[in-house]
Amino acid sequence: MSAPVLLWFKRDLRITDHPALAQAGTRILPVYVIEPEYWALPDTSARQWAFTAEALESLRAELAGLGQPLIIRKGDAVAELGRLCRRFKITQMISHEETGNAWTYARDQRVGAWARANGVAWQEVPQCAVMRRLRSRDGWQGGRTAFIRQGQAMTPEALEPVCTSDLPDRLPEARALGLAPDPCAHRQRGSHAAARATLDSFLTSRAEGYRAKMSSPLTGERACSRLSPYLALGVLSVREVELARQTTPMERPGWKASMTSFAKRLAWRDHFIQKLEDEPALEHRCLHHAHEGLRGPDAARLAAWADGQTGVPFVDACMRYLTATGWLNFRMRAMLMSFASYHLWLDWRETGAVLARRFTDYEPGIHWSQVQMQSGTTGINTLRIYNPVKQGYDQDPEGRFIRAWVPELKGIAPAHLQEPWTAPNAGAVLGKRYPEPVVDLAQAAKHARDVMWGLRKQTGFGDTARAIAVKHASRARDTDRSSAGSKRAASRKRPDPAQLSFDL
Repeated sequence: MSAPVLLWFKRDLRITDHPALAQAGTRILPVYVIEPEYWALPDTSARQWAFTAEALESLRAELAGLGQPLIIRKGDAVAELGRLCRRFKITQMISHEETGNAWTYARDQRVGAWARANGVAWQEVPQCAVMRRLRSRDGWQGGRTAFIRQGQAMTPEALEPVCTSDLPDRLPEARALGLAPDPCAHRQRGSHAAARATLDSFLTSRAEGYRAKMSSPLTGERACSRLSPYLALGVLSVREVELARQTTPMERPGWKASMTSFAKRLAWRDHFIQKLEDEPALEHRCLHHAHEGLRGPDAARLAAWADGQTGVPFVDACMRYLTATGWLNFRMRAMLMSFASYHLWLDWRETGAVLARRFTDYEPGIHWSQVQMQSGTTGINTLRIYNPVKQGYDQDPEGRFIRAWVPELKGIAPAHLQEPWTAPNAGAVLGKRYPEPVVDLAQAAKHARDVMWGLRKQTGFGDTARAIAVKHASRARDTDRSSAGSKRAASRKRPDPAQLSFDL
């Protein structure tokens, strides 16, 4: 009997529209390796592991239903894959192409070196429209469209049983991986059933008013698709979501506009992940080098921001909500990052790691691209210094969100809730039950504007920015132009508004 093909699952925890599974054949050894070193990284957390564990249990049951349950190992990927290949005399291995953080990139390089040295042919298969070794963004949008239109990969009707004798009874708890306690009472569940239910409820009811309601944390909680954690971990594929979107009847007024807007954001998802694929260093280095060394550490400010104790009610309410749920609508994510970078003048690498740990939908390509974008370090995007008080008035005009998440302000009248330091009884609350603002908002914003615009006026800044735009800017409106024309357009093009309201 021939040796099985080892199918290595990573962030592709599903059997529907799984290109690597479709290509592997029916005699496979499906494997997932729990890597303690990965879970010790500063951008991972117990809430992410809890979500992952639920997805793994769901995948294990689905694969068992096909005839071969998921084999789960704990340890170093090279060591564990090597043991399984030797045991089952495996010479072929297949997985999806992953665009992850720097650690997973280095791990895949080690796995590749091991495979070549040991005669194991390792094939990596694209599972989304992100393209490896992309020479130019010219035509990228057309390539993405072609990928989506390929249709879903077929799921095998059955798998040959290869190994069912040594499956673990249960997955390790977070503390067994060395993860700190991380209560997240209102976290989404990670199973494929939960993912499908979320997709179905969005397409059939929740998407009504999607564009109008996504900006507020009050309405965005329901109006946004909430599919981001399932897409990040591969419980759902983009093609699966896109097919469901295209085949759902859109008979209600405004429904088609909502779905068109949602489709654009699915495309932006791949666009931002492509940025990290093309420039892995953006996880650690400013995309525009002129911003290196701009901001320094401030432990007290970082702690106040991370704990929701900045003294700015709407900022603190958003951070506390994120801590409790693992999710936050995009505009509020952008505001948190903007506030940390501009008003608190904190380095994006520190604050970005805090947010990465809090998000159950942490997707490195989107996250680090957006962290730099909202911090102004890309050199090509508009500086967006959010006024957190104005955002509160705009997105929570009645103060219901603040009341729910900052109960210390119970005694503050509604007219002063967004700016409690203006209340007649401020002295009885601020500095006692709730902190004074950690910075003067107006002065901090002015300082940030002066420094950031001053940098952009320096000699050579624009030349570097234009080169960055040629490499990373969207070509969504330039797909039929010449390469030279695309470069000129990219150098002067303003960011698409969808980049500034990137909600799923």
